[in-house]
Amino acid sequence: MIRALLRLRPGPARTPDGRFDRRLLAPMMLGSVLNPVNSSVISVSLVPIGAAFGAPPSRTAWLISALYLATAIGQPVVGRLIDLFGPRRLFLAGTALTGVAGVVGMLAPDLGVLIAARVILGFGTCSGYPAAMYLIRSEARRTGQDSPVGVLTALAVTTQTIAVIGPSLGGLLIGVGGWRATLAVNIPLALAGLCLGARRLPATPTTRRGEDPHPAAALDLPGMALFATAMVCLLLFLMSPGGGHWYLPALTLAAAAAFTRRELRARHPFIDVRVLGGSLPLLATYTRALLAYIVSYAFLYGFTQWTEEGRGLSASQAGLVQLPLFATALAVSTLTGRREAIRGKLLVGAVGQLVACALLLLLDAHSAPWLLLAVVVVLGVPQGLNSLALQNAVFHQADPDRMGSSAGLLRTFGYLGAIVASAAGGAFFGQRADTGGLHHLAWLMLGVSALFLAVTVADRSLRRVGEPPAATS
Repeated sequence: MIRALLRLRPGPARTPDGRFDRRLLAPMMLGSVLNPVNSSVISVSLVPIGAAFGAPPSRTAWLISALYLATAIGQPVVGRLIDLFGPRRLFLAGTALTGVAGVVGMLAPDLGVLIAARVILGFGTCSGYPAAMYLIRSEARRTGQDSPVGVLTALAVTTQTIAVIGPSLGGLLIGVGGWRATLAVNIPLALAGLCLGARRLPATPTTRRGEDPHPAAALDLPGMALFATAMVCLLLFLMSPGGGHWYLPALTLAAAAAFTRRELRARHPFIDVRVLGGSLPLLATYTRALLAYIVSYAFLYGFTQWTEEGRGLSASQAGLVQLPLFATALAVSTLTGRREAIRGKLLVGAVGQLVACALLLLLDAHSAPWLLLAVVVVLGVPQGLNSLALQNAVFHQADPDRMGSSAGLLRTFGYLGAIVASAAGGAFFGQRADTGGLHHLAWLMLGVSALFLAVTVADRSLRRVGEPPAATS
């Protein structure tokens, strides 16, 4: 089926009038949402899956970590492949793998197979976001628009919207077809992505291919292998920290050292550590992504599980409680998206995180519905600001020829944060998502939010990112 799709003739030539090719938007948006929808839908599925297989939160947390383990490794790797070979084939292959994961997950007989399906899903959803960022940069070059703000905003709003309505969608799917429906939804999404990608994505060569008749020679397989080794060891330690796993940090440091040495000597490095090391603003952006996603996903998974087990709501009701977050995030992103300046968005987002985390400390098993809604509305503000600002920062700060891998690294740092959040939830909740565990999680989120604010205030380079030239003179 993939070979047949690859043989399909791509869409018509790009528009010659200097405007962004709108035919690219549909596959870009659909590919980018495959990972967020699977990240958020699972939040309301954890309790029914645990009940079906007799597994506590500490075990079902692997359903979250497995996806992020695969995606954190796969995103920059696939992003680099997109930089070298263009987005079309990688997009189609990843989308097809997403459909396979949906079938495996829907038919999973036990928790182990379901975790394996989530690993496949993680690798399958790796290509959508790097491909979208690559296409945006490619179109910016063609049209002469250095910053296609409207398209970047549309991409951010789409991924945010899906991530936030995911719990409500998951609750609806569970109500209609049980928790297996949350895996089966990937099948029609993958089919739609394959059709759109085959018909609309261009099969044009990349700039690097024009310079090098053999782009495969620039594929740094040893560097990718060392990067994957370091990430696996780090992520496994983050999932189960403790003295019994002391060797994992040691292996991480050894693999990271070997990776750095390899990349410094490679003619075509997988990640150009010289450029990355010399770009402190980009490293600061990746650090903020790590911190922001710890807070965002700790809330998404921790608060949602608590509303079901600690507050006594059904899966459908828990999903509906998240809807105001979606409405607030969408409104905030839409209203602020046209403004390119990034620093103000991050500062307001940091304060919003602090307020939302503090409100979590007021919740208990008898909290009124209005208080639950107030918490999610407040969190909707940073939800609408942070990811939009982080994405735009990478677009301005990254090397244009490495946009795919740079965008993949942004997601990798975000997934590191999601894994930390998942591990924290499993540690604080133990056998049950009770109010005491929620409050411990809230204190962790407060500390991380304070660090996010400090990193943002200290980063003076943000004053220049996204500002018009007159403002920086």
